Amino acid sequence: MTQDLARIRAFVQVFDSGGFSAAARQHGRSKALLSKYVTDLEDYLGVRLMNRTTRKLSLTEAGEAYYREASALLQQLDDLDATITDQTAEPRGLLRVSAPRNFGEDTLAPAIYDYLRKHPKVTLDLRLEDRYVDLVDEGIDLALRISTLADSSLIARKIADMHVVVGASRELLGRIGTPAHPEELRHMPCIVDVNLQGQSNWRFIEDGKTISVPVNGPVRVNSPLAARKAAIMGLGFVVLPSYLAEPAINSGELVPVLSEFLPTGQTLQAVYPHRRHLAGKVRALIDHLVDWFTSHPIH
Repeated sequence: MTQDLARIRAFVQVFDSGGFSAAARQHGRSKALLSKYVTDLEDYLGVRLMNRTTRKLSLTEAGEAYYREASALLQQLDDLDATITDQTAEPRGLLRVSAPRNFGEDTLAPAIYDYLRKHPKVTLDLRLEDRYVDLVDEGIDLALRISTLADSSLIARKIADMHVVVGASRELLGRIGTPAHPEELRHMPCIVDVNLQGQSNWRFIEDGKTISVPVNGPVRVNSPLAARKAAIMGLGFVVLPSYLAEPAINSGELVPVLSEFLPTGQTLQAVYPHRRHLAGKVRALIDHLVDWFTSHPIH
């Protein structure tokens, strides 16, 4: 079996490298050994897999079919080996993580730094920015997102429950009144955080059904902290994640409203690209975050 795999791997390596000499240089094997392996494989299968000339190497029709299946098989075996190795090895290497700025600076940072203390061979590239990050194009291993999963090219694991708060200053409520129903916000000043899912269409729940309420107001901003400040100063109502709203509510700067209409089910999610093999350092971080936020609930 080992010899069979060596022949199959030699065939794939030679074609991927563009020739026997290049494959020999890339993989540290002799050109003669690679040639023998490919010839032995062809003899075993009873078909020619490659057309060899002094200038060019190409696959026969049978070779193309065999290459597709063989390269997929080798990838699966390599992924399996890596999975087993990762399960037994200590996490190590560079880990690129993306998260919303305010969540990352305050709530995520202690959790992820605790992970680094436990795994000193991991180095962290933590990117905190309030924009949608393309994980594949930007080489991100893991993104922390507060939402529901909408991108089918990604895989998500729930880390913790989250909820949002609608709030306003006492001064504003005293001036224009407290809304009894979400629809009243159509005619009231609202602060729009453009990072919020839905932006100026705020979602509520009534009798189990979703209500989408279009809102407007004096401020559109791409920062939840700046949106919170505008609300504290009486410029309008604001939707905030609970971890940002609670300090202002506890200090009396904001008053929560419409609590009975707020949607549930929003979660903090660890999101990563579809891959056959999830690196051990990423899996270990996800497990750590689940444990951390179980003992340190997000309020």
